[in-house]
Amino acid sequence: MSVNHEQLTNFIVEAKRNTYASQDDEASFQPLLNGSKQLEYRSGDYFYRDIYFGSAFFVGQETVEFENCPIWSMVYSGGVIISNADWDIIAPIYSFFREALRLVDTNSIYRGPHHFGSGNFIFDNEYEGTLDCFFGKEIILMNGQKVYRLRYNGGIVR
Repeated sequence: MSVNHEQLTNFIVEAKRNTYASQDDEASFQPLLNGSKQLEYRSGDYFYRDIYFGSAFFVGQETVEFENCPIWSMVYSGGVIISNADWDIIAPIYSFFREALRLVDTNSIYRGPHHFGSGNFIFDNEYEGTLDCFFGKEIILMNGQKVYRLRYNGGIVR
């Protein structure tokens, strides 16, 4: 199956903006896997699903199907790296994180912009590759201290 990269890119951006980045777990559907959160988004023949486990530290996988056939996927793992952090510390980090993820665009489709700052937070995202095959890492600094780290990779399913 030939993948239309432009359509796929636009759909991924739309799906990411309309799931976790804007709705947090409120976008969750009944999960396929016990103990997971599952976010879904559909537009035309495209279907996006993000399944992840955990919150302070989490692992997950995003997939995109076209006409019910998997065509793209990304896996990720990471989270807050502050030992024994309670939700009063974690919540503002993830609130800022969703703010950064809402800035995803067709130039930075994987996890958001290369760099974004707001208040006492900074988000840095480094990646290599193309939609076909890529990897990257992101961090969040709070008051100059690293408080969050995540790694990801993925590409076109062949």
